[in-house]
Amino acid sequence: MKLFWTAFTLALAITLPAHAMQTVRATWYGKELAGNRTANGERFNPNGLTAAHKSLPFGTCLRVGNPKTGKSVKVRVNDRGPFTKGLSLDLSHGAARAIGMKSTQNVTMQHC
Repeated sequence: MKLFWTAFTLALAITLPAHAMQTVRATWYGKELAGNRTANGERFNPNGLTAAHKSLPFGTCLRVGNPKTGKSVKVRVNDRGPFTKGLSLDLSHGAARAIGMKSTQNVTMQHC
Protein backbone atom coordinates (compact mmCIF):
# COMPACT_ATOMS: atom_id res chain seq x y z
CA MET A 1 0.00 0.00 0.00
CA LYS A 2 2.87 2.37 0.83
CA LEU A 3 4.31 1.78 -2.65
CA PHE A 4 0.96 2.75 -4.17
CA TRP A 5 0.83 6.05 -2.25
CA THR A 6 4.44 6.81 -3.10
CA ALA A 7 3.75 6.22 -6.80
CA PHE A 8 0.51 8.19 -6.64
CA THR A 9 2.19 11.16 -4.92
CA LEU A 10 5.06 11.13 -7.41
CA ALA A 11 2.64 10.98 -10.35
CA LEU A 12 0.67 13.88 -8.90
CA ALA A 13 3.82 15.95 -8.39
CA ILE A 14 4.94 15.26 -11.97
CA THR A 15 1.55 16.13 -13.50
CA LEU A 16 1.22 19.48 -11.74
CA PRO A 17 2.57 22.30 -13.88
CA ALA A 18 5.90 23.58 -12.59
CA HIS A 19 4.48 27.10 -12.32
CA ALA A 20 1.32 26.09 -10.40
CA MET A 21 1.08 28.05 -7.18
CA GLN A 22 -0.49 26.44 -4.14
CA THR A 23 -1.47 27.86 -0.79
CA VAL A 24 -0.34 25.54 1.99
CA ARG A 25 -0.08 25.62 5.77
CA ALA A 26 3.51 25.90 6.96
CA THR A 27 5.55 26.11 10.11
CA TRP A 28 9.26 26.42 10.83
CA TYR A 29 11.90 24.75 12.96
CA GLY A 30 15.25 26.03 14.11
CA LYS A 31 18.08 25.95 16.59
CA GLU A 32 16.82 22.96 18.58
CA LEU A 33 17.69 20.70 15.63
CA ALA A 34 20.95 22.39 14.55
CA GLY A 35 23.52 19.85 13.43
CA ASN A 36 21.09 16.91 13.32
CA ARG A 37 20.98 14.92 10.11
CA THR A 38 18.12 15.68 7.75
CA ALA A 39 16.36 12.89 5.84
CA ASN A 40 18.74 13.31 2.90
CA GLY A 41 21.78 12.93 5.19
CA GLU A 42 23.08 16.48 5.38
CA ARG A 43 23.42 18.39 8.64
CA PHE A 44 20.57 20.77 9.40
CA ASN A 45 21.53 24.46 9.36
CA PRO A 46 18.76 26.53 10.98
CA ASN A 47 20.00 29.64 9.15
CA GLY A 48 19.90 27.93 5.76
CA LEU A 49 17.18 28.28 3.13
CA THR A 50 15.77 24.77 3.25
CA ALA A 51 12.46 23.01 3.77
CA ALA A 52 10.91 19.70 4.70
CA HIS A 53 8.12 18.24 2.57
CA LYS A 54 6.45 14.84 2.84
CA SER A 55 6.86 13.73 -0.77
CA LEU A 56 8.71 16.14 -3.07
CA PRO A 57 12.10 14.82 -4.19
CA PHE A 58 15.17 16.00 -2.31
CA GLY A 59 16.76 18.93 -4.10
CA THR A 60 13.45 20.33 -5.35
CA CYS A 61 13.55 24.12 -5.53
CA LEU A 62 10.46 25.88 -4.19
CA ARG A 63 9.56 29.55 -4.07
CA VAL A 64 7.71 30.13 -0.80
CA GLY A 65 5.88 33.39 -0.23
CA ASN A 66 4.27 35.10 2.75
CA PRO A 67 1.02 36.76 1.65
CA LYS A 68 1.08 38.94 4.79
CA THR A 69 4.42 40.57 3.95
CA GLY A 70 4.65 40.09 0.19
CA LYS A 71 8.14 38.58 0.63
CA SER A 72 9.27 35.31 -0.93
CA VAL A 73 12.34 33.10 -0.81
CA LYS A 74 13.75 30.15 -2.75
CA VAL A 75 14.26 27.03 -0.62
CA ARG A 76 15.59 23.56 -1.33
CA VAL A 77 13.82 20.43 -0.04
CA ASN A 78 16.29 18.44 2.08
CA ASP A 79 14.10 16.81 4.73
CA ARG A 80 10.82 14.97 5.30
CA GLY A 81 7.87 16.34 7.22
CA PRO A 82 5.96 17.95 8.68
CA PHE A 83 4.17 15.08 10.36
CA THR A 84 1.48 17.18 12.02
CA LYS A 85 -2.01 16.99 10.55
CA GLY A 86 -2.89 20.04 8.50
CA LEU A 87 0.70 21.12 7.79
CA SER A 88 2.34 20.74 4.39
CA LEU A 89 5.73 22.44 4.75
CA ASP A 90 8.41 22.92 7.42
CA LEU A 91 10.76 25.81 6.73
CA SER A 92 14.17 26.35 8.27
CA HIS A 93 14.31 29.32 10.63
CA GLY A 94 16.40 31.20 8.05
CA ALA A 95 13.74 30.78 5.37
CA ALA A 96 10.93 31.74 7.76
CA ARG A 97 12.86 34.83 8.85
CA ALA A 98 13.50 35.83 5.21
CA ILE A 99 9.75 36.03 4.50
CA GLY A 100 8.76 37.50 7.87
CA MET A 101 7.01 34.36 9.09
CA LYS A 102 6.74 34.35 12.87
CA SER A 103 4.45 31.36 13.49
CA THR A 104 2.42 28.70 11.69
CA GLN A 105 0.53 30.28 8.79
CA ASN A 106 -0.58 29.92 5.19
CA VAL A 107 2.12 30.48 2.58
CA THR A 108 2.26 30.24 -1.18
CA MET A 109 4.43 27.54 -2.69
CA GLN A 110 5.48 26.85 -6.27
CA HIS A 111 8.34 25.11 -8.06
CA CYS A 112 11.22 27.41 -9.01
